[in-house]
Amino acid sequence: MERRKPRLAQAPALLRQKSPLSVGAQLSIRAGLLLLLLAFIIAVHWFERDAFVDQVDGEMSFADVIYFTMISATTTGYGDIVPVTERARLFDALMVTPARIFFILILAGTAYSFVIKRSWDKWIMRRLQKTLEKHIVVAGYGTSGSEAVSELIARGEDPRKIVVIDQNPEALAKAEQLGCIVLQADATRDATMEQVRLRQAATMIISAGRDDTSILICLTARHLCPNLPISLAVRAEDNEFPARAAGATTVINPTSFAGLLLAGSAHGAGISDYLADLASATGRVRLHERTIEKFEVGKSLSEVAIGLGVRILRGGRTIGFWEEEAKKLEEGDRIIEIIPGFAFPPCKVG
Repeated sequence: MERRKPRLAQAPALLRQKSPLSVGAQLSIRAGLLLLLLAFIIAVHWFERDAFVDQVDGEMSFADVIYFTMISATTTGYGDIVPVTERARLFDALMVTPARIFFILILAGTAYSFVIKRSWDKWIMRRLQKTLEKHIVVAGYGTSGSEAVSELIARGEDPRKIVVIDQNPEALAKAEQLGCIVLQADATRDATMEQVRLRQAATMIISAGRDDTSILICLTARHLCPNLPISLAVRAEDNEFPARAAGATTVINPTSFAGLLLAGSAHGAGISDYLADLASATGRVRLHERTIEKFEVGKSLSEVAIGLGVRILRGGRTIGFWEEEAKKLEEGDRIIEIIPGFAFPPCKVG
């Protein structure tokens, strides 16, 4: 029995929420805070102007007050205007110095939020895009989408080769924890598909939670990539045909599959258990699909199958192991076989 590794303690999750304020509004608020603080300091310096000495002409005008406030709030000053009373020096020490630090933090934070961070994020995205090839794009990270990603990783897929698109930041945070590349965007837009380099992808999985949205995503993906394998999940049986018409290569109805398991269990628990076993990467047996090798052309399905050959995919047709055509494989055939889940490395998508 395999010994489980102790789970590492994870840092507590932080609540995240997209700010309802635009970039311009956030900048305006920060600028307003700075102006209010400057106005307060200017007002105090003006009413206490007799507590300061101007080394140049000996008089403190309003312009001198503004000048002194700006210099002392942003630097340590030049020494041409100095506080001479104890109260003025205490005000500058206890109010102006903290205000100077506050200014620096706001300016540095603004620069990081709107300049440095954005530039960094764009650089990271360009770097990730260069490495995206033969990857898997998952549109929708709800219940079905997250289960699909977990199963792919269990089957041996590198999470760095899985790109998850969703508009829910909490869902994306979970996918990111698994090591996936995430993009918070609308998957029905062409620009989103270009960002995830859909043309270079190996396959696409769509599970948007709503059938109409999933079908629209499929239409968007199909017109960009006519030959891309697309698997789509629908909830209503009536939407299986529209999903195929939209270009889905495979249409999955979780409700129908659950019905198959329930019907199988009515004739014995072993049937439903075996079906679930085949569908899971952790089962004792699993389904494996592959394209035959050149040396396998001309041989029968039973001769080339690693495990138990059950089906041939040829030119859009399916051929059962009992049919006459299964006795002679042709170039380009893909076969489906049942293999032990523990005896071979996980299969890859593509």
